[in-house]
Amino acid sequence: MKNSSGEFMFVLHGLNDTWTNKYIYFAFGLTVYIMTLFINLALVIIVILDKTLHEPMYMFICNMFVNGMLGASVFYPKILADLLSEYHVISYIGCLSQMYIIYSYIFCEYTCLTVMSYDRYISICKPLEYHSIMTPQKGIKLLIFTWVCSILESTVGVLLTAQLPLCGNVIDKIYCSNWEVVKLSCTDVTLNNVYGYFLILSHAFQAVFIIVSYICIIRASLRSKTQWAKFMQTCLPHLIALTNFAIALLFDVMYARYGKNQAMQALRNILGLEFLVVPPLLNPIIYGFKLTQIRQGLLKIYRHRCKALQNR
Repeated sequence: MKNSSGEFMFVLHGLNDTWTNKYIYFAFGLTVYIMTLFINLALVIIVILDKTLHEPMYMFICNMFVNGMLGASVFYPKILADLLSEYHVISYIGCLSQMYIIYSYIFCEYTCLTVMSYDRYISICKPLEYHSIMTPQKGIKLLIFTWVCSILESTVGVLLTAQLPLCGNVIDKIYCSNWEVVKLSCTDVTLNNVYGYFLILSHAFQAVFIIVSYICIIRASLRSKTQWAKFMQTCLPHLIALTNFAIALLFDVMYARYGKNQAMQALRNILGLEFLVVPPLLNPIIYGFKLTQIRQGLLKIYRHRCKALQNR
């Protein structure tokens, strides 16, 4: 399909089943998007303004909030526009760009969660050495590593896909997915497949690292009530965020590669949306309410604001 100027266009077929409820979905999506941006931005500001939060753990959490806003901002505007449009299409360049940013968000989120598991391992299992090992400088290096790896992984994947000649233009999702575009190719996609399995394998190693870290963390936490309280305070939010993101992503990847195309479109939408919609909204709520330091930072800013208003 080409538009009037001859530009190749993809058709996003995923919204077809939601056409009759488009205004309800639009209102709900817009509300969730605004809430996601507001909560994440508020907590980022708190971490930046409160100097007591300028530690590696909070740097990683702040990075998750920023990444959540990035993922939400590339996903919501397009789907909200599609809900009010009769034609659900996206240009070839727009599709590759959306795909690139979404996958950068996914890889960054997962790698950041892996780095955070290492941080929690040092904190729980080697508490006396924590401040000498996890310095702010090392935290910055780990954040740079997270973003560089994520961007490189996305860049290679998108460049491989961009080389493929296409024999179709219908994508059975509500956003551009790398594998959905690869399936439209007219030529051999072995290289894309190999790279896809390489990514799955590399992130499986990250999963093993996380599991081993948490086995050590839980064993160390059971030794004393103090350590267990520390686990519940700082590790439980991370474990909830990690479990939610990893399971949702695993189901989406497995369904995209091995699922049947005849399945209900609503199910495919849910599987494809969960890790894009829920983590950016859930993570700040979990960390904002669970971590004492962030709550105290929020209360500090709120009291300062109230005093300023009273003094006017």
